[in-house]
Amino acid sequence: MQLLLEPIKGVVARMNKVWVDQGYTGKGREWIEQEMAWEVEVVRRPWRSRGKWVPHGDLNDLSTVWFTYERIKLAKTGFRGPLPRRWVLERSLAWIGRYRRMSKDYEYLTSSSETMVYLGMLRLMLKRLAKQNEPQFVKYKQTHAA
Repeated sequence: MQLLLEPIKGVVARMNKVWVDQGYTGKGREWIEQEMAWEVEVVRRPWRSRGKWVPHGDLNDLSTVWFTYERIKLAKTGFRGPLPRRWVLERSLAWIGRYRRMSKDYEYLTSSSETMVYLGMLRLMLKRLAKQNEPQFVKYKQTHAA
């Protein structure tokens, strides 16, 4: 952790929050909070119910109804999808990977790769803004046509 983050200390001044997996709950979390002065949020899986309340008695006569808590059998745990915040990173990487220049590691310098990421995300934002403002542009063009 220190080997990875120590060189960028002070480089990313605007960054103030980091999402980490459950593996970074101990010394790694403490180190990030103390040395890097960032807020650390550990992303956990959503809580799953382990049981349910079951009513007994005559449901038409509420004075005779009582409840018991019955445990649900645990299902086999397979892949339950990405963690709640992990999809943000995976989605962003998928968007970047759509551009031919970013699909492989063509760049020799990391600064070139960083620039290509900025250009790819800039293109994505401009495309979305153009799509969002298209009805206004068409209306303007129709009213100001000669």
